[in-house]
Formats: sequence, C-alpha cells, structure tokens
Amino acid sequence: MHLADFIAGSVGGAFGVAVGYPLDTVKVRVQTQQRFTGVWHCILSTCKEEGIRGFYKGMSMPVTTVSVSSSVVFGVYRNVLQCLCQLRYGSREAPPGKLDIFLSGLSGGVAQVSVMAPADIVKVRLQCQTEPYKVTDQLYKPKYRGPIHCLFTIVREEGILGLYKGAGALALRDGPSFATYFLTYNTICGWLTPENQSKPEWKVVLFAGGVSGMCGWCFGTPMDVIKARLQMDGMGERRYRGFFHCITVSLRTEGPGVLFKGLGLNCIRAFPVNMSVFGMYELVVHFLRPVS
Repeated sequence: MHLADFIAGSVGGAFGVAVGYPLDTVKVRVQTQQRFTGVWHCILSTCKEEGIRGFYKGMSMPVTTVSVSSSVVFGVYRNVLQCLCQLRYGSREAPPGKLDIFLSGLSGGVAQVSVMAPADIVKVRLQCQTEPYKVTDQLYKPKYRGPIHCLFTIVREEGILGLYKGAGALALRDGPSFATYFLTYNTICGWLTPENQSKPEWKVVLFAGGVSGMCGWCFGTPMDVIKARLQMDGMGERRYRGFFHCITVSLRTEGPGVLFKGLGLNCIRAFPVNMSVFGMYELVVHFLRPVS
C-alpha cells in the first residue's frame, strides 16, 4: 500500500480548502438561497451584513475533514490504480490505461463520501446561516453556534442519518467528478511532458491540476446543487421528501438552469484550489515516496 499518497492527499486537501473557502461560501449561498440575484450581490451582501468572517463560516471542520477525505481519495485512487494494473497487465508498474485511471478516480470519489458527508452538511448549514455581523439582544441568535454545536444539533433533531442527508447526491457528484478529475490531470500531464522526461514539470502540474478541477466541476455541479438543497432542508420548513422530489421541485419551479447554479463560480474557484492541491500533493509525494 502506498502510504505516501494518503499523507500527500491529506496535506494537499487541507491547503486547497484554505485557498478556496471564501468562494465556496458564496457558491453554496447562491445555490440554496433565492434572495441573492447573483455572485456579486451575494459577495457584497455578505461583506455588508457579516464582514469578512462571513466568508469563513464553518471552515474549521472542513479543513480537518477534507484533509481526511482527500487522503482517502488520493490513497484509494493510487492503490486501486496499481491493483488494476497488476490484474490487467501483470505488473503494478505498468502504464495505466485511460479506463484504469477513470475507474480508480471513481472509486476514490465514492470511498470518501462516508467521511465527507457529515462534515459537508455542517459546512453548508453554517455557510447559509446568515446572521448579522454584530449580534445584539434585539437581533436573533443563530441556531448553530459553531461546527461542533451544529453537528450535535443535527444528530439531536434529525438523528444520525441526518448527518448523511444528500449523501446519495454527494456520491453521484464525487464519483464521476473525481473520475474526470484524475483522467483530465493525467491526460494533460501526458500531453505536455516530453517523452524523455519521466515526470511533468511543475508548471505542467499546476496547469493540469487547475484544468482538471474545472472539468470535474462541470460534471459535478448539478448534483452539487441537489446535495446542498437536501442538506439545507432541515434548518427551517421541510420542502423535499427525498432525492428525486428535490430534483423534480427544483426543475419545475426554477427550470433546467437551476442544476448549473454556481457552475461559473465553481470553475473560477476550482482552478487555484486544485492547482494548489496537486502542487502540494506532488511536492509531498516527492519527499515521501522513497519512505513508502
């Protein structure tokens, strides 16, 4: 087992969260709250009502859990890829085919849902809790006081399964998304790396990482919208009876375009975030590979 990939994935994932969290908050609010007319309206409203800290609500838990889930994604991806190469080509060191990379990425994306789902619902609930920046006795108190309080409140009010609201949509988002993610990254690195070089240059790694993130979100955004709405369905009046009901109601009330709410923002955020993730991942693997 390649432990270096688990460690490197953890470091890269945490670094990526720190880079992209403000835009992630805006993305979630635009997808789930109809009071915002667009990205800039959301950004300006958040700054005015909550200050800069409004963009970082709930970040402590994602930094921890994304480092774990990213570790699972990269670790499972690498080890499944090597197992497929062993089964199909007789050697773990054989060059993998496109299908091998796609299936390995799919496995990594689905595997991390069990870790990611509880943290993701806490993140979404806190991001969409838009209490004023200065809270006084005259203004309402927020339902959730922080990530841990939010976690326990969900369990108390909705049960353990409440933490896995939207997990099906999350798996449908992350499976194909990570499959596309790793396939795009490896394809671009292969195109831009000369035949006499065994490893891509750093500028290629950064560029391929950024583009792969954008491609992954193109496939993942529709399920991301449904996931966020299911996760938010519990803070107030319940609107959705389940996964398919959420899709039906969203399409009927807002049209097909609703499934791509936040796509532009996802792509803008994805480039620097995944550039950072892959850059940090490759850097850590470079130092740890001999040890593993």
